[in-house]
Amino acid sequence: MNIEEVRTYCINKVAVTESMPFGDDTLVFKVADKIFLLANLDGPLTLNLKALPEDVIDRIERFPEARPGYHMNKKHWITVDVADCFDEARLLKWIDESYNLIVESLPQKTRMSFLL
Repeated sequence: MNIEEVRTYCINKVAVTESMPFGDDTLVFKVADKIFLLANLDGPLTLNLKALPEDVIDRIERFPEARPGYHMNKKHWITVDVADCFDEARLLKWIDESYNLIVESLPQKTRMSFLL
């Protein structure tokens, strides 16, 4: 998977915006102004994804492409080395879960506005 495929997948989700608030080397995807994915554009492609604390531990222990979130809260974020991820379906599932965690944390009124 490359950055264009990741970008297309993310921006096709409801209410997603993209920006580069941290400089030209980090692409950030947000839903309702809350980050759910950061993509490192400098060097090998890595993604920072939000996850449940128990999933963070499981992914780091089971999958060599996952490690604690770089520059993020290690309890809630993982960094995925995309080149080392041989299961694209798993990576897409992790992106979906990151997005859903943010959406589920939003106030109900905000979530409901997505459906209109």
